[in-house]
Amino acid sequence: MSNDPFAALPAARRDVAVSAIAAVLDATAAVNVRPATGGVSGAGVFLIEAGHRRFVLRLEGQPSPLRNPHQYDSMRIAAEAGLAPRIHYLDANDRVVMMDFVEDQPLDTYPGGPLGLAQATGALLKQLQGLPLFSRFIEYPEIVRRVWAHVCKTGLFADGVLDAASQRLIDIRKAYVLDANAHVSSHNDFLPRNLLFDGKRLWLIDWENAFCNDPLVDLATALDNFAPSLALEEVLLQACLGRPPDRHLRERLALARSLTRLFYAGVLFSASASAPRARPDADLSAPTAAEFERSIRDRRLLPETPETSHVLGKMYLASFLSGAVPPGLPPMYMR
Repeated sequence: MSNDPFAALPAARRDVAVSAIAAVLDATAAVNVRPATGGVSGAGVFLIEAGHRRFVLRLEGQPSPLRNPHQYDSMRIAAEAGLAPRIHYLDANDRVVMMDFVEDQPLDTYPGGPLGLAQATGALLKQLQGLPLFSRFIEYPEIVRRVWAHVCKTGLFADGVLDAASQRLIDIRKAYVLDANAHVSSHNDFLPRNLLFDGKRLWLIDWENAFCNDPLVDLATALDNFAPSLALEEVLLQACLGRPPDRHLRERLALARSLTRLFYAGVLFSASASAPRARPDADLSAPTAAEFERSIRDRRLLPETPETSHVLGKMYLASFLSGAVPPGLPPMYMR
């Protein structure tokens, strides 16, 4: 291995990484290790090359209070079913996994264009929901409440600015009735950045949020990210459900979409709260998707900065409050 690619890791995590590689590859193999770019979870991700074989080594970052303890069991089940890349080494106690590397291509090159991708993601979601049941964790509305409560305590916004959103969350939770017996295996982060297209098929990655959940949560996120028109929504719904949803299901799905939008608003605001601010924000106005894209193109907003996360958070919050479809995370947030 060249020039200690794990130098940025604490000593104990370096040892975990080296042990994982040694468990998979022969000691005499010529191994090249380099950090992989991208990712938003805080995990350490490395590309491992040994001859013609390539792997991804992923070391989970510092556990958060909302850490899902079942993520590795969920990943294993998904990998055994062929939905996630093959696993070569997994140690849940050390929070490390080594899996096949997937050479991915842009999702917009998927055969059939947006219609083909909507159909494929719906079919993938159907496969996921048919897996052996993942373990149960905290109910999703409660996770959203905790994330949002954290945002409200950060001092990021002026007093009273978030009151309408907080009240809407209370109202949605009252209306969103859960049936634990209908829960299914769920990824719970069904975003473009977590889907890989290898030129032939789709793979799901990043399973840290995977647990047993209401099937509408993944469906809500998939619709907001892979079906940017009503026609494509119907394609994705048909591929996942095998039938058009009835009125009751559509009403519950609208509530689930509201919850997922507030969840991502909360995640983005939590990221922006890490940067110092001169004063609390008193303005919730958000740009349109076209305005946001122009700001990125003109470099008035820079990718993966607290300021950009803050603007995106406002866009998702606006979607939560209005019911309009959110913008989806832009390309620089896809990996």
